[in-house]
Amino acid sequence: MKRIILLCSLMATLLTPNVKAQHYSGNPILAGYHADPDIVYSPETQRYYIYSTTDGLPGWDGWYLTCFSSADLTRWRYEGVALNVLRDTKWAKGNAWAPAIEEKDGTYYLYYSGEAGHGKAIGVAMSKSPTGPFKDLGHPIVDSRPQGVRGGQQIDVDVFTDKDTGKSYLYWGNGYMAGAELNPDMTSLKEGTTVVLTPKGGTLKDYAYREGPYVFKRQGTYYFMWSVDDTGSPNYHVAYGTSDSPLGPIHVAENPIVLQQDPANGIYGTAHNSVLNVPGTDDWYIVYHRIDKNYLKNAPGVHRQVCIDRLYFNNDGTIKATVPTQRGVRSLR
Repeated sequence: MKRIILLCSLMATLLTPNVKAQHYSGNPILAGYHADPDIVYSPETQRYYIYSTTDGLPGWDGWYLTCFSSADLTRWRYEGVALNVLRDTKWAKGNAWAPAIEEKDGTYYLYYSGEAGHGKAIGVAMSKSPTGPFKDLGHPIVDSRPQGVRGGQQIDVDVFTDKDTGKSYLYWGNGYMAGAELNPDMTSLKEGTTVVLTPKGGTLKDYAYREGPYVFKRQGTYYFMWSVDDTGSPNYHVAYGTSDSPLGPIHVAENPIVLQQDPANGIYGTAHNSVLNVPGTDDWYIVYHRIDKNYLKNAPGVHRQVCIDRLYFNNDGTIKATVPTQRGVRSLR
């Protein structure tokens, strides 16, 4: 009798679906066309938030940034427009691109780039809630190239706070990578701290810097990521290096490619990423955009989709190359 009961119990276990084990996010994770995702966790709401460029418009001419949230990284809820630069700013005339979010002392700071009339510039808007409404500072905080830089645009902003020191830093640049310490107000750069960090060398096959800097810290090491090639290229991919300082210099990794296309599985243009560390764990995720394969020969750069996959490290701290998936990631719950 016991044997029969155990056998029935085993069969019931095998036949009953394990929802948690089987539930994956699927890629892309956001409905519609979005790009340049930045992700943050809010301890107040216990939800994860992604902010993105609105895509699918000719010439990347979006004028608003969107917000989505999730409790488990798999089911994403549209939270609405985080910032409409035509309505909510006095200076930006369009091209609302590449948001970056940071929470500090109960305030959420949303950094972004926009067309200022004389070229691209970087602004910031603030809110007490991760979903807004965000109030713009009223003027750009970066509106010119760093000294000595002759080309490139003031776009693709990133923000990083070093939990060990409490100091925050801003990074930006297309054609160059710049970084600077933020003042405690989080809305201005500390005078004299701006440096040019552009990794030297490389080719379009490996790590030649184009845009999209992203910085995080793990076990005392600062990791710098960036995008290689053009955002409309199937070869658009992510490379990385490390540093002992949040303002460099950057040492390009021996095997620098973190994420790249997988044509065999119909995945192209995987880049412009952010990184998430699940609080209280050493579990890491990479959030990025890719090109909708149906538009590879027709405006691929403006038909991008937001995706998420796991990010793994080797025992020596180097990053393992991420294989982009259609499946996405498993639910955290």
